[in-house]
Amino acid sequence: MPLYLNDEQQMLRDTARDFVAEHAPVSQLRGLRDANDPTGFSRDLWRQFAEMGFTGILVPEDQGGLGLGHVEAGVVLEEIGRNLSPSPFLTTAVAAVEALKGSAAADRWFPGIVSGETVAALAIDENAKHRDRVELRAERLGNGFRLSGEKRFVVHGHVADVLLVAARTAGSPDDRDGLTLFAVPRDTPDLATRPERLADSSIAAHATFADVQVNADAVIGEVDGGSAPLDRLLRAGRTGVAAELLGVGGGAMDMTVGYLKERKQFGVPIGSFQALQHRAAHLYSEMEVARAAVLNAQQLLDTDSDRADEAVSVAKAMTARATTLSVQEGIQMHGGIGMTDEYDIGFYIKRARVLAELWGDANYHADRLARLAGY
Repeated sequence: MPLYLNDEQQMLRDTARDFVAEHAPVSQLRGLRDANDPTGFSRDLWRQFAEMGFTGILVPEDQGGLGLGHVEAGVVLEEIGRNLSPSPFLTTAVAAVEALKGSAAADRWFPGIVSGETVAALAIDENAKHRDRVELRAERLGNGFRLSGEKRFVVHGHVADVLLVAARTAGSPDDRDGLTLFAVPRDTPDLATRPERLADSSIAAHATFADVQVNADAVIGEVDGGSAPLDRLLRAGRTGVAAELLGVGGGAMDMTVGYLKERKQFGVPIGSFQALQHRAAHLYSEMEVARAAVLNAQQLLDTDSDRADEAVSVAKAMTARATTLSVQEGIQMHGGIGMTDEYDIGFYIKRARVLAELWGDANYHADRLARLAGY
């Protein structure tokens, strides 16, 4: 498959770039942070995303969406990353939609997602670092289940309308089998969420399930068969994170190159210094390799390839490392002012750090690739 966008995808990219740059620039993130906004994003902007059709990119056409693929979703995510736009697009319109596809719960939640009225959060992680381990228990209770345990790093969990919760209905915490995925409305009794502001000024919640009772219709997929929708969720989410990281790294690189052209020392632009040119060229090449890895993962997901799983981990690991290089070089080449709050480059390094950890850092995915290869 060619590793470039076709004409329709380029048109979508141009539309998303103009829209996000105008309606959700970095200044919006700065404003939300300075106001200590308790939501962490703009609901009005989320509804504007819906008006543009972005929220329904992955939703099938017969359920009110556009029926497009991960390449198109990634196009929007890259522009979100480039502008550091606070938005539930990744968790809701990408990861949650992919998990809900083909389930009875989709009929309940897709209309709100497509219209920009519904926000979904993913209650997957239970530790400080992402691990393939689920301890939260779901015990049968009459016609439903009782959920007991805690989840951490639930992005938008304090204001979401629904939480997608990975729970254990059988087996031990490290087993792949015996998992069930639930769609739990946030206003369910005995579900408590405590918001915590992250390094990049976004907000994630610590969710506590104190014998939370849900009906059987909250199950996504099959009881004890939650690994299938959870895998879809994680593949889509990780590929989406990689696309957003690509935007963060690209935005930081563009800002740095612009600074190299404008900043002068000894009467000449610092971009004329050969040492800085070499570093900028190296950064560009690393970002382009990461871009190819992301597009490859997206295309393989869209074709349901059996090689998609490995490609997703490659994309997540490579963009985490390339974007980390981009933001670090951005800080270094800006010099001392790069550490001041007046310059936006500092926001990019914080966002990159949070995204790099989401659903597995570079080391996690390198280890995962080794295990998949039989090491």
